[in-house]
Amino acid sequence: MAAGNHSTVTEFLLTRLTEKQELQLPLFLFFLGVHVVTALANLGMITLIGLSSHLHTPMYYFLSSLSFTDLCCSTVITPKMLVNFVTEKNSISYLECMTQLYLFAFFIISEGSMLAVMAYDRYVAICNLLLYNVTMSYQVCSWLVVEVYMMGLIGATAHTFCMLKVVFCKAKTINHYFCDLFPLLELSCSSTYISEVVILCFSTFNILTSILAILASYVSIIASILLIRSTVGRSKAFSTCSSHITAVTIFYGSAAFMYLQPSSVSSLDQGKVLYHYFYFIFYFFILCFIILLYTIIVPMLNSLIYSLRNKDVKVALNKIIEKRLFCNGKDL
Repeated sequence: MAAGNHSTVTEFLLTRLTEKQELQLPLFLFFLGVHVVTALANLGMITLIGLSSHLHTPMYYFLSSLSFTDLCCSTVITPKMLVNFVTEKNSISYLECMTQLYLFAFFIISEGSMLAVMAYDRYVAICNLLLYNVTMSYQVCSWLVVEVYMMGLIGATAHTFCMLKVVFCKAKTINHYFCDLFPLLELSCSSTYISEVVILCFSTFNILTSILAILASYVSIIASILLIRSTVGRSKAFSTCSSHITAVTIFYGSAAFMYLQPSSVSSLDQGKVLYHYFYFIFYFFILCFIILLYTIIVPMLNSLIYSLRNKDVKVALNKIIEKRLFCNGKDL
């Protein structure tokens, strides 16, 4: 238990995705598969970018950082959830819960900021191509990545510090499958007004700065593309942004659906109470899917989106495979 916190709760119980025993093993195998694919895809992307000299550009430098963030974000959530599928007591200690909250907030905030930096990179590449190498120098890119992680560090520290000040008494069942801000605040037996204000301020700042940077970049990008007379030129310019636009849409779309729910329908418990009504059954499963998409599936999708829709990545992968086969053939 953290010093200065007067909570009597030393551990929390996490809510399972389902209480049906026959579904525990299939869900375990499914999410284990997702986590393995996430780890391999992101590690593969990082390794490929590191080994391919023609991918040593600002765009792929940021992409490797995004893959690292996705890998870490998935690792914070999924292993604990997998353990809970095969154990009877779905518990997590107070210290583990606060650590999970801190790391999740850090990587999620960093990912949003990294997407904003990548949007700025696309803006410079399309709108200021002649000055691209000067504007996006190695030093500038390094500082941008450092600033991204500083944003995550400050935001995660503020959120977790507020949560450490919350007093938990008897209620200890978290209505979620991991330690998140709002499910934890619902368990408080003390006033959470100040904590909620601080969390709201930091969350608003982090979200608005990232979204405004992305919107400003793409407004300029679209304006520049519309000035291109050639249809082929426009299509080529749009194609350089398509993967990033897809990643941004999935990330912020799922986050908005997850956190911007009306209070009357946002609780998972309320979805379970209304389980017998078809509309709310449908809504409940859609909500669960979006929550899983935001926290577990998105880290897997980002690397797949950039690898499957990126010609440079495919070329680099083919070259490494051909080089490997050539070396093996030569040895034989």
